Order: sequence, then C-alpha cells, then structure tokens
Amino acid sequence: MNKRSSKETTLTTAMPQSQRVLIGILVIGILVSLGATYYFYNQLNKLRLNPQEAAQEEARALVAKVGKLIVLPEDENPTVATVADPEALRSQPFFAKAEKGDKVLIYTNARKAILYNPENNKIVEVAPINIGPGAQTQPPPTP
Repeated sequence: MNKRSSKETTLTTAMPQSQRVLIGILVIGILVSLGATYYFYNQLNKLRLNPQEAAQEEARALVAKVGKLIVLPEDENPTVATVADPEALRSQPFFAKAEKGDKVLIYTNARKAILYNPENNKIVEVAPINIGPGAQTQPPPTP
C-alpha cells in the first residue's frame, strides 16, 4: 500500500484537480495578457516617435510584392495611394478597372504609374504619367 505524506493528503483534499487546472489556466492567461500589453505598448511608442515609419514600412512591403510581378524603377521610392472611391475615378481610363482598396504606385522620375490589386495580387494597369515641368502641354506665354 502506498502511503502519502500528510502535506500531500491535505493539499489534494483541499484543492480538487479541476480547480488546480483552472488556476493554472488563469495564471497562463494573465502572463500572456501582460506580454501582449507590453508588446503593443512598445509598438505604440514607436509609432508616436516616428509616425511615418508605419507608412514607409507598408510602402516597402508593397514595393516588394509588386516587384515580384513587374520590373520597378530601382533609383526611387514611389508615392503610394489607395483607391477609396473607384466610382469617382471611373472617368479616367487608368482607373477604369480599379476597385476599392487598390494601390497606386507613382514613380515621378520614371514617369510611371502602376495600379495594383493586393487582394488578387495582380497588376491592373500601368501607364505613363506627366507630372512636373515636362508635363505642360502648351508652351508658357512669352512676356
């Protein structure tokens, strides 16, 4: 016969197995909650110190995805925009097939715009753009 010490008997009778499991789950839940709180607090502080970092990181990730589908200009970073209201843009041929949430990468030096659908991971449209001093269609008036 196996005899238990008086401490083991008291502990076993004082707390059933189900309560010990419940306490263990609660302790683990509290530790996970504290870890998550610490992580998100640090992320929030990073955003407060440099709010542009999140946008830059999103742009880098987007360029990496689109770069797998088409050769992109390497000597510049694009301006990134998101299509919010495709119906308002339908009159422009570039946005004829645009959907809400599509991304537009605008390379001003390369004079190229790329319409990308992140949901389908497809390039919808590529077009040349005319921005800046070379974009004038009429010569400037002479004084």
